[in-house]
This record gives sequence, C-alpha cells and structure tokens, in this order.
Amino acid sequence: MAPPPKSGPRYNEFITVPKVRVIDDEGENLGVMFTQEAIERAYEIGLDLVEVSPTADPPVCKFLDIGKYKYEAQKKANIARKTQKTQELKEIKMRPNIDDHDYDTKMKKVHDFIGDGDKVKITLRFRGRELSHQQLGMQLLQRVAENVGEIAKVEAYPRMEGRQMLMVLAPK
Repeated sequence: MAPPPKSGPRYNEFITVPKVRVIDDEGENLGVMFTQEAIERAYEIGLDLVEVSPTADPPVCKFLDIGKYKYEAQKKANIARKTQKTQELKEIKMRPNIDDHDYDTKMKKVHDFIGDGDKVKITLRFRGRELSHQQLGMQLLQRVAENVGEIAKVEAYPRMEGRQMLMVLAPK
C-alpha cells in the first residue's frame, strides 16, 4: 500500500469520508454514494476516484486517471510560473539642480520602467550647500509626480534619509 499523498487531491483509498457525491468520466452526476462503492465503480471503468472539491458537503469526487490529472496540474503550474511577471524596484538618481535635457532623459527612463510594470525609486542626492535648499528638491520631486501622474501613483511620498531625498512610484 502506497503512502498517503503529500500534495494534490486525495484519491481512492485515501478518501476518508463515508459518502461522496460522484461525477463520472463524461461529467454526469451519479449522485451521493458510499465511498467504497464509488471506488469499485471507478476501478470497473479503469480510472481512479479523485476528490475534486473536499470542502463541499458531501465532498465531490470524479472518475479520473490520477497520473494524468497530476501531470496536467503540474504543467499548468509551470506555465503560470513562466508567464508571471515579478515586479522589480528600479532606481533613478538625480541632483536638485538638474538641467532640463537631463531631466527629460531621466523621465523617459521612468516612463519605460513604469510601462514595464516595475516600481521606480527616485533618489535625489544633495551635496554640500545644496542640503540647505531642500525645498528645491521637494519641488523637483513634485514635478516628477505630476509628469507621471496618469501612468503611476506615488507609493512612498518624498522623505529625507541623510543627504538623500527618496520617493517611490508604482504603476497604476
């Protein structure tokens, strides 16, 4: 006798409830029957009795080939894992007295990153006497937020961390 399944649905002798609702291999409802009787009916057809909805009352079981069922579920999980996009945090560094062309170039990259579905961290670095003019940095970050307002939202509002002012943007 095989050990009980660690993952996936219970099947055949691992179904512990006395009665189950049974659906045959064509998808027709056979009604509620004793688990042992349902297992015997599945063996007659050459299939397994697989628990597809364990939370229902009584649990719903179906006549399936358990090996094929597990293989299909594994294939679906692999495809889902391949197609999912992980959201990264990209960083753009600026200075408070940035020139217009440089600003435009940085904004193009911000638009690209947000278009790809990534979050963007804007870092404004202050050097020397610039630190006494933090309002200029705040104005620059507000300008950035206005420029990307239709495609992104401000996730973390501007804040000072030492000599840097940070802001995080996320796609809408």
